[in-house]
Amino acid sequence: MNKYSKRREALLYHAKPTPGKIQVVPTKKYATQRDLSLAYSPGVAEPCLEIAKDINNVYKYTAKGNLVAVITNGTAVLGLGDIGPEASKPVMEGKALLFKIFADIDVFDIEVDARDIDKFVETVKAIAPTFGGINLEDIKAPESFEIERRLVEELNIPVMHDDQHGTAIISSAALLNALELAGKKIQDVKVVISGAGSAALACANLYVLLGVNPDQIIMFDKDGVLSSDRTDLSPLQQIYSKGLKNSTLGEALQEADVFLGLSAGNILSSEMLLGMANDPIVFAMANPTPEIDYDVAVATRKDIIMATGRSDHPNQVNNVLGFPYIFRGALDVRATKINEAMKMAAVKALAALAKESVPEQVNIAYGETKLIFGRDYIIPKPFDPRLISTVAPAVAKAAMESGVALNPITDWGKYEEELLERLGSDNKMVRLLANRAKTDPKRVVFAEADHLDVLKAAQIAYEDKIAFPILLGNRETILELKEEIGFEADVPIIDPKTYEEDQRRNHYADIYWKSRQRRGISLLDAQKWMRERNYFAAMMVNEGDADAMVSGYSRSYPTVVKPIMQLIGKAPGVSLIASTNMMMTNRGPMFLSDTAINPNPMADDLAKIALMTAKTVRMFGLDPVIAMISFSNFGSSGYESANKVREAVAFLHKNHPELIVDGELQADFALNPEMLKNKFPFSKLAGKKVNTLIFPNLEAANITYKLLKELYKVDSIGPILLGMEKPVHIFQLGASVEEMVNMVAVSVVDAQEKEKRNKPK
Repeated sequence: MNKYSKRREALLYHAKPTPGKIQVVPTKKYATQRDLSLAYSPGVAEPCLEIAKDINNVYKYTAKGNLVAVITNGTAVLGLGDIGPEASKPVMEGKALLFKIFADIDVFDIEVDARDIDKFVETVKAIAPTFGGINLEDIKAPESFEIERRLVEELNIPVMHDDQHGTAIISSAALLNALELAGKKIQDVKVVISGAGSAALACANLYVLLGVNPDQIIMFDKDGVLSSDRTDLSPLQQIYSKGLKNSTLGEALQEADVFLGLSAGNILSSEMLLGMANDPIVFAMANPTPEIDYDVAVATRKDIIMATGRSDHPNQVNNVLGFPYIFRGALDVRATKINEAMKMAAVKALAALAKESVPEQVNIAYGETKLIFGRDYIIPKPFDPRLISTVAPAVAKAAMESGVALNPITDWGKYEEELLERLGSDNKMVRLLANRAKTDPKRVVFAEADHLDVLKAAQIAYEDKIAFPILLGNRETILELKEEIGFEADVPIIDPKTYEEDQRRNHYADIYWKSRQRRGISLLDAQKWMRERNYFAAMMVNEGDADAMVSGYSRSYPTVVKPIMQLIGKAPGVSLIASTNMMMTNRGPMFLSDTAINPNPMADDLAKIALMTAKTVRMFGLDPVIAMISFSNFGSSGYESANKVREAVAFLHKNHPELIVDGELQADFALNPEMLKNKFPFSKLAGKKVNTLIFPNLEAANITYKLLKELYKVDSIGPILLGMEKPVHIFQLGASVEEMVNMVAVSVVDAQEKEKRNKPK
């Protein structure tokens, strides 16, 4: 994508369909006059009076306890510099979004027009009663240090400048583990830091608290080493100044154990790296270009332990590993501050988590057979679902032990369950899916590439490194559309109807004819059908000229399914094709089957659909918990459609006892574990969180998923075809670009799985 197209896409993202990235939504009922009278006058007076009696009741009756302010004056925004408060607002909204999706913390972003320290501090103090915590952001040093110091001292709610402490906490966890792997003692190491801004100074300060000897830290800024003769250093920088006049970075790195880069790209050369001590630890965190290229670094030193700020290399130092969970823990015990003990607890929790066995969901997301603590895995991955239940409790406990918690937690098991419940609504599965596809992109045929939205989906899949598109359609039309959307990549374009494709088209036709000649297909018919894109695309996949295929945007589902069934067929051992939709609900991903293929499956068909869906659920790194849905509960009706569900469950219980499945069940009992446990304690689903629903017929499944999608704007991925021999997936008619990109990711992951299964053992 060219620079103009990227700029346009970014601007459209922030402008449409409504400006900005966050909104305020009610959390209470407001449908009736009675609701409104409780929400506002006269009912609202009662909590007001209770808070007036005891100010701590504000946490009981308002949202203060889960509300954080992300506050800036816009003086140091990303790499953009001093751009002012209004221009910083998109970044602050982005930070608000991260708080919400990773830790379920509500945020108001506050952009303050105040450069003067006193004025800024007074402004924040004046609005502090609204919030349970304050995250300072993008404030230039050295003012940021004084602002944070004063607000921590003068307010009784958690305050943290994430630019400083977030990076310090994550890199400190990485440092502890890297030193362990290198067999070095923290008090003995020599540390060279490139960068002397707020993040670098915060890292140095935390490293010292961990045990690094401050006399063994050498720091550089853009003007060179922080030497004792410099008069331009702040008091905080002077702490790390040394009598090293005119010393160069290369000289300082001789026999150094650790290099920390928070500066500029490509300033660390291979020669400098070669001068470092054995098992050098290099944290090159300039973004997007690290201080030394990762590939260059690992080629230069085989014994290196390296981290960067990038997601496409091992050991990403990403602040999202810290700040959402640090504030989560602080808010949950009503901490009056975020102190050093809480930061240290976060460091040690992150370091310890990297040594634990990694959930299969995380291995799958990153395309790893098994992530194991080692040089390429010294800090947890951002998609690790255990972060919230590991870091937040550690921070909360430290707050309690250090005496700053006003609302101590007593039941830690219940607290961790509550934390995990907060993960349900943030579409993590979509990010996991895309990330897994990126680990091994495949060639995907887009059979309708001369439609603008389909081409946009192909562009995103290519630029996000999800897939390598092959575009089918009219070449001139596709080239015109590519130019219109700035899709400059040189990807294959094929028009099956042109004479250039005669040889391949006839080859495909001959193969198709031979497979169907005893089923009423003539060679002439086969040649005619191969001019149709869906037939041609399916044959590309069959013959290994592509790894997967997507279609269906412009044609009805049945017309697209027909050639797929004729040419691709069922996987070995499969007697039934079915489909499932993955719905991104506020309780987490829900799989609904069969939503597109089988109108009225019998009992044995339902059992097969359940087994195939379970296999797909596991493909996404989840353990299937399956409810077989009906209008009946465990024999309460003898009607035929309830009986077949009951028979399917009996078959599964007998032949697949390891599978967590039960029914027949009404939907409300299936989705309410407590209600199910109270009424039907004998059920295999009692007390469990169902994530898969198998419906008695196509009608029920299709209506349910489309109601969820349209009424509640639930994102849907699917229908995902189950039981196909090759990775072929069909868009819904008129699918959105985002839906198509998600289906492309599914196709790639499906191709990855099928490739694994087909490899000779």
